[in-house]
Amino acid sequence: MSRKVLVVDDEPSIVKLVQFNLEKEGFVVEVASDGQTALEKVKEAQPDLIVLDLMLPKVDGLEVCKQIRKENGHLPILMLTAKNEEFDKVLGLELGADDYMTKPFSPRELVARVKAILRRMEALREQGIPGDPTFLKVGDLEIDTEGYEVRKKGDPVDLTPKEFELLIHLAGHRGKVLSRDQLLNAVWDYDFIGDTRIVDVHVSHLREKVEEDSRNPIYIKTVRGIGYKFEGPKES
Repeated sequence: MSRKVLVVDDEPSIVKLVQFNLEKEGFVVEVASDGQTALEKVKEAQPDLIVLDLMLPKVDGLEVCKQIRKENGHLPILMLTAKNEEFDKVLGLELGADDYMTKPFSPRELVARVKAILRRMEALREQGIPGDPTFLKVGDLEIDTEGYEVRKKGDPVDLTPKEFELLIHLAGHRGKVLSRDQLLNAVWDYDFIGDTRIVDVHVSHLREKVEEDSRNPIYIKTVRGIGYKFEGPKES
């Protein structure tokens, strides 16, 4: 079955370019030119991934991203930003976008990133966690890769796809220090050429969801100057 991508942008030339290149690779493409239509099409078309521009009429991309995350925590979002929209770029990641690209962009790279995101999602359940392919319990956290669920003290934790991947990768290398570059290559499946802020934003957001106190984490520890390490209290 062909994967479905919703492309949301108010510039017809960009929509046509992205649609052409995705369809050439076998994707089914739905399009929307404003935020309100995008939200409606998410419900109607049920896409596997969204390519979402930030600057949209009616409802902007940040609000679209926010609303989608409230209703569908597992739907991947690839965000498009203008070259100098640094603040919006980071805010978009904080609201739940899984990845971003800056305009102007290479259509070939966009298709590669769409494929990478979907490939990583499909591989999650197959990858599992070393020692147990489907389940891990550390302290108050329970990670179920088959059920695509994380629980904290028995209560479900709503993670975005990229937050889930990041948690699995960190937990799968418990006690090992992973650099930001290693996390970029492993979780995002390509090289950001030194732009490691995306890792820091996702770690920060992940901590807010899985830690009791995100400022004093017990699971995801910062190793200054290097990266992060997953630890946790031993089970009694």
